Amino acid sequence: MVEKYTEESIRSLDWKEHIRLRPGMYIGKLGDGASQDDGIYVLIKEIIDNAIDEFVMGHGRSIEVTIQDKTVVIRDYGRGMPLGKVIDCVSKINTGAKYDSKVFKKAVGLNGVGAKAVNAMSSFFRIQAIREGETKIVEYKCGELISDADITLCEDKDGTIVTFTPDEKIFGNYHFIPEYVEKLLWNYCFLNNGLSIYFNGERYFAKNGILDLLDRNINGNGPVLYPIIHIKEDDLEFAFTHSSKQYGEEYYSFVNGQHTTQGGTHQAAFREAIVKTIREFYNKDFDTSDVRQSVLAAISIKVQEPVFESQTKTKLGSQHIEPGGQTIRNYITDIVKRNLDNYLHMNPETAEAMLAKILQSQKERKEIAGIKKLAKESVKKASLHNKKLRDCRVHYNSNHEKRLETTLFITEGDSASGSITKSRDVNTQAVFSLKGKPLNCFGLSKKIVYQNDEFNLLQSALNIEEGMDNLRYNNVVIATDADVDGMHIRLLLLTFFLQFYPDLIKAGHLYILQTPLFRVRNKKETRYCYTEEERLDALTNLGKNPEITRFKGLGEISPDEFKHFIGSSIRLDPVLLSRDSSIQEILSFYMGKNTPDRQIFIINNLRIEEDIRSEEEKPELEEVA
Repeated sequence: MVEKYTEESIRSLDWKEHIRLRPGMYIGKLGDGASQDDGIYVLIKEIIDNAIDEFVMGHGRSIEVTIQDKTVVIRDYGRGMPLGKVIDCVSKINTGAKYDSKVFKKAVGLNGVGAKAVNAMSSFFRIQAIREGETKIVEYKCGELISDADITLCEDKDGTIVTFTPDEKIFGNYHFIPEYVEKLLWNYCFLNNGLSIYFNGERYFAKNGILDLLDRNINGNGPVLYPIIHIKEDDLEFAFTHSSKQYGEEYYSFVNGQHTTQGGTHQAAFREAIVKTIREFYNKDFDTSDVRQSVLAAISIKVQEPVFESQTKTKLGSQHIEPGGQTIRNYITDIVKRNLDNYLHMNPETAEAMLAKILQSQKERKEIAGIKKLAKESVKKASLHNKKLRDCRVHYNSNHEKRLETTLFITEGDSASGSITKSRDVNTQAVFSLKGKPLNCFGLSKKIVYQNDEFNLLQSALNIEEGMDNLRYNNVVIATDADVDGMHIRLLLLTFFLQFYPDLIKAGHLYILQTPLFRVRNKKETRYCYTEEERLDALTNLGKNPEITRFKGLGEISPDEFKHFIGSSIRLDPVLLSRDSSIQEILSFYMGKNTPDRQIFIINNLRIEEDIRSEEEKPELEEVA
C-alpha cells in the first residue's frame, strides 16, 4: 500500500522534538559509552566547548567537571550568561552569542546548538548562570521547562554551572568510561595554556602546549629517533618526530581547541608541507610514504569562523584562515617551511637522524614491493569479497550518515561467522572469517603482513595498508568464543594490531564483542546473562525452575538470538592503551619468550581463578552442568 502524500503529511516539530527525533544530526552516533565518539561524550564536549570559549576570551582560568553515576556537572568561571537570556540560550535554536564574531572571534562553538542538544537529550538538565552578584536557575526534563526561578542575589564567583543526566530512552543503558573523559579533558589543557581542569577533584594542567601532548602520547610507540620538534608562530602550533618502532603515521590535529579526529584541510596541508620542506632541505625527491613513515605529530590552528563537516566538528572543511583571507594551505606551508628548514639547519644531529629514518623506510619499501605485488594477486585469487569478507553497504570513509555505525566483526570458523552473517545489519555490519589460529607475529617485520594470507586479507579488508585515512569500518570487533582457544585467537589478533597498526587502537577503533554466557528463561520471559551475577539475578527474578542454557561457543547461538547481541543492545569492550603502557613491553611480556615473570603471572592468575570457582560452586551451577 502506497501512503498518500498530502498536506497532512507535512509536520512542524519544535526544537526539542527535532533533536530527539534526529539525534544523529547533532551528536553523531548514540552508543552506550563503549566508543570514545559515542554521543554521551559529545554532550560533555558541547558544554565544555562553551566554557573554553570563555577562557579563550580571557574569562576564567579553571573548569570543574564531576561525574557521579550518570550525572555530569560542569562549572566554569567565565562571565556567566546574561541572566535575562538563559532560557533562550538553552532552548531556542538560532539564539546565542556565537553569531557575533566580534564577541567570539575564534570560537569552538559557532552554531549555538550544543547546549540545546544537551538539554533536549537529557532526562534532567539544570543550568545556573552567575553574573555580577546575581544568579538565575532553570531546570528541564527532556527539553521541557519544569522550573524557572526568579533572579536572586548570589555571592558565588561569576560563571555557569550545568548539570545534566543523558536520557536512557535515547542512549540506553549507557556508562561513562573515565579514560575517554580524561583524554578529552587533557586535550583541552594541551590546547589552552594556563587552563586548569579538575575532574572529580584531580587537576589537569599542561605547561608546554602540544609538546606535552605529544610527549604524553609517545611512550607506547617505542623510542623516538630525535627530540620532538616544536614550533609555534601566530595561530599555528605544531610538534612532530619519528618513532623507531611504529609503522604508519599518527596525528593529533586541532582547530580552535577542537580535536578534529578526522583531520581536514589543516591536517592535509601540514602533511603536504612536511614532505615538501624535507624534500627541499635534502634536495632529494623522496617518496611521500618514506618521509611520513613512523611520523608522530600534533598540529593546532586557530581559524576565524571555521566550517566543519558536521555538528560534532571532527573534520575541518574551511579553506581560509579567515573569510576572504589567506588559504589554510598556503598559511601552514609558509610557516612549516620557514621554521622547519631553519630548525634542521641549526640542529644537524636531528637532520642526520631524520635522513637515516627516511632512507631506512625507503629500503624497507623497496624490499617488500615485490612481496606486495604477489600479495595483491593473492587477494584477488582468494576472492576476498566473496569468501573471507561478507561486506556491508556503507563504509567509514564515506559521507553517509551511518558511517560511524560501520562495523567489521572478525570471527573464527564457519559456524560462528555464519550466525553473525545471517543476523547482521547488511547496511553497516560486515563479517571477516578467519581460518584457524593466526600467526604469532611478535617481533616479525611487516613483510609477514604480505606473506601471510590471513593477515594480508584482513589488512585488505580494513584497507589500512597505507594508514588509517581509508579505514573502511569505524568499529573493528574481535568476536571469538569465550573459551581458551577463543582467548588465544583474540590475543594473536591483538598482537597483530599492536605490532603493525597501533594507531587503530589509539584512535579507539578496536573492540572485543561480549556475548552472553547463559540464557535463563521461563514461559513468559527470556534473559541473556553476560556474568555470573546476572545469571544469579535472573534465577532470583524468574521464579522456580527456569530453563538454563550455557553457551559454549558463538556457533551455538542461533541467528535469531544473535540479533539481540549485535543490534542496538550490543555490548563492546574497547581495547584501551593506558598512558604508561609501552607496546613493545606489553608484547614482549605476553607474546615473547616464556620468562619466569610470565610464569609467575600465569600461576598467580590461575590460583585466583581456582579461588573464584571454589567460591561459586553452588547448587545453581549443578543445574547448568
